[in-house]
Amino acid sequence: MFGYIGKKILYGFLVLQGIIMILFFLFNVIPVNSARMTMGQRTDANSMAAKEKELRLNLSAWKRYVLYLNDISPLSLHKKKPESYVFLDRTKYSVAGSFSLGKLEVALKFPYLGRSFQNNKQVSDLIRSKMLSTIIIAILATLFGSIVGILFGIAAALHKNGWIDNVSMVLINLGISQPSYFSAMILLLILVNMLGKYTGLNFSGSLIELDDYGDKIFVWKNVIIPVLALGIRPVSIITQLTRSTMLDVMGQDYVRTAKAKGLSNQVVIFKHTLKNVMPPVITAVTGWFAALLAGAMFVEDVLHCNGLGSLTINALKSFDIPVVMGCVLYFAIVFVLINILTDILYAYLDPRIKVR
Repeated sequence: MFGYIGKKILYGFLVLQGIIMILFFLFNVIPVNSARMTMGQRTDANSMAAKEKELRLNLSAWKRYVLYLNDISPLSLHKKKPESYVFLDRTKYSVAGSFSLGKLEVALKFPYLGRSFQNNKQVSDLIRSKMLSTIIIAILATLFGSIVGILFGIAAALHKNGWIDNVSMVLINLGISQPSYFSAMILLLILVNMLGKYTGLNFSGSLIELDDYGDKIFVWKNVIIPVLALGIRPVSIITQLTRSTMLDVMGQDYVRTAKAKGLSNQVVIFKHTLKNVMPPVITAVTGWFAALLAGAMFVEDVLHCNGLGSLTINALKSFDIPVVMGCVLYFAIVFVLINILTDILYAYLDPRIKVR
């Protein structure tokens, strides 16, 4: 089992390296002068040259790429001379510890993602300040989509061609065809504009806000519309997947044998059927959780939720390249980690998968 996990981690690491390479060179071919974006249009030539050296724009793309990998890696190599581009600057990096290795210094540090062009804050600090809201919304939307989707799928499979099944198919087609940001606008129209005096919901608002004393508080009513908007499509897809898998499993010989032994429908469904239905459903659920973390940006932009999505959209609008790269890298890491966990869960639940 440990060999299987190690192989999946290695594959995930290689995939992440490919994503980082594509991400870096994609943003380095954009005809935007990063130093000009940081310093403004009326900066003198000497200051501009100093900023270009600080941002390593006077180096080749491959050298900048290697230094970028050194920055974002938690374990990095640095020269001991301060004039070097890879000098371990403790005012720049959050260093947990270091040791000497010949002429080099090996550092264990928090990944350094650069500084924002707009406010000069560290990108990692910006992401940390926004990620909690997005993660809570994604988790709640995943739970909503999973629970409702599995229940609807089981009900539709047990009442095949009945009115429950027919209504479920209509709702599935409606849900799949609706982009999440469009669902958010429809929900705003219904729950806020038309029924606002009954629901008490707002057109926009962050999950985490400041009270009159400057302390952070959770405004849970602001999470209802984002969760519903993001959960509609997962509900539709998980319902359809659960229904089709359930119908396939219910036609297997061991299920017919269990029924022939006189076991009740509840025992047959929850003890013999549901375990074999869950692996593909878990794949869909975990995949949707990762997708919701990334796709939440459009819903957050519509609803002004002030999470990672809003941060990414605003950075794209202002060509704040370090922030965009940091957010995309964060989403990529989440995708890779969730895929690894999905493969491990799949191997645990499905005995047909040979772990060795």
